[in-house]
Amino acid sequence: MVTQEQRRRQLAREKFLRQQQRRTAARRKSHMRNTVVASVLGVIVVGSVVSYATGVFKNDDKKANAGAEVTPSASPTSKAPDPCAKPAEGAVKSLSWKTEPAMAIDKSADYTMKLATTCGDMDVALKTAAAPHTVNSFDFLAGKGFFDHTKCHRLTTNGIYVLQCGDPKGTGSGGPGYTIPDENLKDTSLKGGIYPAGTIAMANTGQKHTGGSQFFLVYQDSQLPASYTPFGTISKSGLTVLKKIAAAGESTGQGDGAPNATVVINKLTVTKS
Repeated sequence: MVTQEQRRRQLAREKFLRQQQRRTAARRKSHMRNTVVASVLGVIVVGSVVSYATGVFKNDDKKANAGAEVTPSASPTSKAPDPCAKPAEGAVKSLSWKTEPAMAIDKSADYTMKLATTCGDMDVALKTAAAPHTVNSFDFLAGKGFFDHTKCHRLTTNGIYVLQCGDPKGTGSGGPGYTIPDENLKDTSLKGGIYPAGTIAMANTGQKHTGGSQFFLVYQDSQLPASYTPFGTISKSGLTVLKKIAAAGESTGQGDGAPNATVVINKLTVTKS
């Protein structure tokens, strides 16, 4: 016969066993949860290292060739508000020529270029005497309406700080069908391998004398090899517009992609002063 004391001890042992089972199960669940967390963190760390390495190599490539076509490598995580207006009505003209236009400008005169964009006007004082082939080409193309309604297709925000425009295709691969020679590569403004803010220069393929119609506008001092023809200086008000565009960021989130701002050249004109 089981006494009351024996029954009490049996119930106590059963309670103790149940507590031990619950504790063991809890420890097992905790271990599994920590293992999963560690695995996820491992993936994040590895991904971060790969992203950093990719960024380093990408920046090296950008410094070597500001005229290269951009292929976005990642989807944007966030997008700043578009600070620009809707483009004017009209379409990009499909124009191409086999040879550089004949010299038609006055090399001794002053010329200015105006980019009337959806984000504001940017005036440029052109360096006619130092870069006559470049200025002559812009004068010719502007007169044909070549740049009108074209998008500025590239913005860089890491390593170099430029907005790239002048491609009728909007992809980084378009041009006028001809090339022009490099000029003014020893401009006094290019000191210490720096293209200073306010510079407008020709993009190219990385090879000599491969400039066409694509150009870039520098909104912050940028270190680049002196192989991109500097042919003008952006006005103070134009630089303000340019910085507004840059502040909106670019589409990839990696420092090199299409600008978030809708930057369209409604009209580009070249005028003799």
